Amino acid sequence: MRHLITGGSGFIGNLIARRLRERGEEVRLLDVWSDPSRPPDIEFVESSVLDREGVARAMREVDVVHHNAALVAQTGAGRRYWEVNVEGTRIVAEEAARARVGAVVHLSTTAVYGIPPRGAITASTPLRPVEPYGRSKLAGEELMKRVCDDAGLPLTTIRPRATLGAGRLGIFQVLFEWIRENRNVYVIGDGHHRMQFVHAYDLMDFYMLALDAKRPGTYNVGTDRFGTLAGDLEELIVHAGSTSRVVGLPPILAVNALRLLYHMRLSPLVPWHYLTYHRECHFDVAPLLEMGWKPRWSNADMLSESYDWYCVHAAGGQSPEGSPHRSPLKQRVLKVVKRLS
Repeated sequence: MRHLITGGSGFIGNLIARRLRERGEEVRLLDVWSDPSRPPDIEFVESSVLDREGVARAMREVDVVHHNAALVAQTGAGRRYWEVNVEGTRIVAEEAARARVGAVVHLSTTAVYGIPPRGAITASTPLRPVEPYGRSKLAGEELMKRVCDDAGLPLTTIRPRATLGAGRLGIFQVLFEWIRENRNVYVIGDGHHRMQFVHAYDLMDFYMLALDAKRPGTYNVGTDRFGTLAGDLEELIVHAGSTSRVVGLPPILAVNALRLLYHMRLSPLVPWHYLTYHRECHFDVAPLLEMGWKPRWSNADMLSESYDWYCVHAAGGQSPEGSPHRSPLKQRVLKVVKRLS
């Protein structure tokens, strides 16, 4: 089978491409930049999802479309979220229908739920995004479903929790850098809320399981072993042999300060971060376990592995540019905070 992966040079798109290649599938990527480490037998089409002609060209003779291209929360893209995450999704969906592909897999986000409720997020949890990124992703989900339903295209939507693993940088790079340098690690509130992540390899295991099962639907993916945010960070600090401490900040003061700094373009922390990271956030993964999926990585395990990779490969600032989740983050005012920590 031939697979087209939009956003195929990004952190997750790159993993999907390599996993499919390992299975002997034909893989084609569409992206605005080419990963220099891409294996030569993975085809590459340089195009934005906003270029309908480029998308149509990439769709030729494709069996399955994996739609990953998006401006992620970390970009702080404002109005451009709608342009790429909604209009880009519209073009991909319409061209997939026009090309009569066999199926579509759409990667979405926890942000469509907005402020996480108490307890586990389930299939019945209302979708109430509270910031531009989440609203654009929900609109993209709804548009993709409408086009696929009209065309009779099987659609699988996957919403992962924050994803970790070798090569993951972005906001986690800040955490790893501060711990490596024995700086205090700040959380909003006391950090005693449950926070779930997912390892990239576990995500890929479920992704391929859902693909093989040919069971269209929406799936929330996260590890089944996690603790509180403060507890998992303290375990990471011990693993790193660091003298860092987890320090809580008053929620109202911290959120308002971060909101102001964001609008002044002084902080890399976007609304999705400061509005939700002091809230309990975890998926009910029982339906996935019933399908035969078993995550191998706990929060503590994946944080430690990602930290170790950072220390070996990225602590010197030599990590690749291109994808926000695979690139170092410009810390701006956080550099000043770090010096004082």
